[in-house]
Amino acid sequence: MKALVVRLDSFGDVLLAGPAVRAVAAHCSHVAMLCGPRGEPAARLLPGVDEVLVWEAPWEGFDPPSVADADVAGLLGRLRAAAFDTALVLTSFHQSPLPTALLLRLAGVGRIGADSVDHAGRLLDVRHRRRAGRHEAEAALDTAVALGFLPGPGDDGRLRVLPPPDTVALTGPGPYVVVHPGASAPARAWGADRCAAAVELLADAGHRVVVTGGPGETELTRSVSGDAGIDLGGRTDPRVLAGVLRLADVVVCGNTGPAHLAAAVGTPVVSLFAPVVPAERWAPYGVPSVLLGNQRAPCADTRARDCPVPGHPCLAEVSAEDVVGAVQKLL
Repeated sequence: MKALVVRLDSFGDVLLAGPAVRAVAAHCSHVAMLCGPRGEPAARLLPGVDEVLVWEAPWEGFDPPSVADADVAGLLGRLRAAAFDTALVLTSFHQSPLPTALLLRLAGVGRIGADSVDHAGRLLDVRHRRRAGRHEAEAALDTAVALGFLPGPGDDGRLRVLPPPDTVALTGPGPYVVVHPGASAPARAWGADRCAAAVELLADAGHRVVVTGGPGETELTRSVSGDAGIDLGGRTDPRVLAGVLRLADVVVCGNTGPAHLAAAVGTPVVSLFAPVVPAERWAPYGVPSVLLGNQRAPCADTRARDCPVPGHPCLAEVSAEDVVGAVQKLL
């Protein structure tokens, strides 16, 4: 059987689809993953994925393309040529799978399943309804099971990635704590000055501190590292970052992709979690973690990209001392 798994969101969202992907792969001879450009690097890290198809949907992301620019006809041609027998469409709790399901129907996919609160007509063969309070990783796996894809023998349902490379040459030998100050949305970021203070306090407490960030975050990581941290800003692609996180004692970061990547390599997380989305659905999954941040702040459940409350109170109340205490607790 040839299967397609669809997750059109960001890097972290695709990582959370990993247990569902492995369940599909346990029953199919070939599994392709259709994802957006931001999720592509994560899809290439997932066990069970044989092929990655990239398409930017006009209903996903912070700056989606127009319908004309999305080249829907080109996508349909690729899907028809691939001749998938079945498709699992994965979405977050607040999204609809039906636009994707319509395209899959037009492309001739035989059997389609998704989690949907909306009446699906003929678009879905399996319309799953997620249970209340399920984490996004659990909800995705539940949907795969509803479509008939049970996890393989011995699969514990946790997040996983392909084995990362050795990164000792970057980090140096010996234990360390990672601080990742960036976030995919400003509303989810702790202040740079607070991150820098945490790096200094962690170093004073005897920890080696490694600061990570993407190519566009080198100025941020440089200021956060100061003289106390090892600055790896812009020096780690996703595979290398997985290696850096795997060897860390603890990772300190916001609700962003590296938190889920840390969970996928089994590293505990101090999660600076802005409640713009619910922690029960998006907190680090399957690893020891400490959640910091006021989960009842006025921004709760707004899904805001920029903080809607002056002063960013949900995370501004968290001190560098709180972070050091949380690291010590996880150790």
